[in-house]
Amino acid sequence: MRERAYGQEYEPTIVDRFGVWLSGYQIRKHTGSFGGKRIGDFGCGYQAAFVRSIIAELEHAVLIDFALAPDIKKNPKITAIEGTLPETLTGIASGSLDIVLCISVLEHLWNPLAMLEQCLRIVRPEGVCLFNVPSWRGKRFLEYSAFRLGLSPKDEMDDHKMYYDVKDLWPLLVRAGFLPSRIRCFPHKFGLNTFAVCSAHRHPGAQR
Repeated sequence: MRERAYGQEYEPTIVDRFGVWLSGYQIRKHTGSFGGKRIGDFGCGYQAAFVRSIIAELEHAVLIDFALAPDIKKNPKITAIEGTLPETLTGIASGSLDIVLCISVLEHLWNPLAMLEQCLRIVRPEGVCLFNVPSWRGKRFLEYSAFRLGLSPKDEMDDHKMYYDVKDLWPLLVRAGFLPSRIRCFPHKFGLNTFAVCSAHRHPGAQR
């Protein structure tokens, strides 16, 4: 089990911050306005940097990570949950969020399918789930940056269980219940990551 959340007890490097910015760009591109929306950011990081940047627009946010900054937990517009994924998601009501973010999380999980199933359950009808994962090409870059250059946190890389190209992530999304016609899955961050935009339409055979 990991011992800290992303960004806890250390400052993200310039490489990390650039990666976060690129993910934020993709999120905004595929969600549009956050005005009045209820969102979930699962595996948001200790500082929940993305949600901090849009909190004024939101109606409410549900944030989950191993640990969260004290001011995040005090914000009245935020439900802050500390714990492991996907176990902590079971207490969130079905169909309760407009947007679900799962950014750089699946690669840390032994059971990513359960995480995807919970995200699909929690997002409302016509809502959207966004996923970002490192690719196999990204594995080489991330490990070189962390183990050789010291520009990324070594413990984050040592916690990775899997890497995902489109051919790896797409079938997992379908198994979780997302309809193929409602999945956009593509390389991202110069091919170092894979990004997926999935609507909440459920596959007829998916378990509820």
